[in-house]
Amino acid sequence: MKKFHYAWVVVGVTFLALLASSGVRNAPSVMIKPLETEFGWDRGSISFAVAISLFAFGFGAPLGGSLINRFGARRVMMSGLVLVVLGLLPMINMTTLSEYQLFWGLVVGIGTGVVTNVLGSAIALRWFNQYRGVVLGLLGAATATGQLLLLPVLIWMASANGWRSVVLFLAVVVGIVIVPVFLFLRNRPDDIGQKPLGEVSLANASNDERFTPLGEALRNRNFWLLAGSFFICGYTTNGMIGTHLLPHAMEHGFVEAEMSLALAFMGAMNIVGTMASGWLSDRYDNRMLLGLYYGFRALALMALPFILEMQGMFLFSLIYGLDWVATVPPTVNLTAQHFGRLSVGTLYGWIFCSHMIGAGIASYAGGVFRDVLGDYHLIFISAALMGIVACALALNISPVRKVKTT
Repeated sequence: MKKFHYAWVVVGVTFLALLASSGVRNAPSVMIKPLETEFGWDRGSISFAVAISLFAFGFGAPLGGSLINRFGARRVMMSGLVLVVLGLLPMINMTTLSEYQLFWGLVVGIGTGVVTNVLGSAIALRWFNQYRGVVLGLLGAATATGQLLLLPVLIWMASANGWRSVVLFLAVVVGIVIVPVFLFLRNRPDDIGQKPLGEVSLANASNDERFTPLGEALRNRNFWLLAGSFFICGYTTNGMIGTHLLPHAMEHGFVEAEMSLALAFMGAMNIVGTMASGWLSDRYDNRMLLGLYYGFRALALMALPFILEMQGMFLFSLIYGLDWVATVPPTVNLTAQHFGRLSVGTLYGWIFCSHMIGAGIASYAGGVFRDVLGDYHLIFISAALMGIVACALALNISPVRKVKTT
């Protein structure tokens, strides 16, 4: 019987932390209309605060990815979670837009940015030689699980008890997760006398210990192709759909109970798609996978403005859900393959930062377009066209060259 490897405990704890962080990130779509009703803020102003949070979230990612090498995963993850709690609690008594921008925009944004799949990817690559794609898919699915489990609850809570109950609930959830992170997360396998799980495969051996400085990566076209495609990934997911799908649906005759089911179904498909993507990324050309994902996403977004019934919304949730976070495993793998796995914490952190810059722009633009035009149709079409561009960028990434090991 094989000895149980502590890497699986680390994955479990990291999964919980990422799930809690993603639950927090899902809150803006639930809170937009209640904030409009209570304070009279317009959609663009609220979306701007969300954009600040997404920008801070993005810049928190390379910060967390870099600090893990210096302070270790446990300290970094706990710091991010504590920062989230410190940002959420004061929001319960906020009365001004500037407070929303400060607490949600900056404090929660940076905290959730530290506790994101950049940190999870760095942890996975430290603890696993085998099953990397599957583990990356599993940790990527934490985002989808947060949507599946928490978003319907948040919708119900906001409807029944107001947006403050959503904020308090999320603060409690994140606070609880801090406990297992403190007790069970370890920084490296050698901290407990173990080695990374599995043998180093021939495919990984050549780049396993390489580190590429950021300055060198910035001179490499593959870095910019990865960053550019991931910019569009953020534009078409967290920024556009994550922020504005629910308000769009409410304004076009969909009811909250049905939309909570559709969003939960999207989350379930997200889990399936991300896990499948992790498995596929260990076996097939990651560039082709990214091209496929972005292409299907573009088709789904192109159809969204014309969906007026729940059957169509569930079909959208199926197609869109399957490739929401599916882009993460191949993007992480391509970063490791081109620049070395020791570069992932820093370089994927900056690639992920571009993702959230795209998300922030889409969040704000969506709110402004809604205020000016009265609906989201044109901005959804723009996201579809950008999905086609992302497909082209992914397909132009250079093939991975296998270097002989000594």
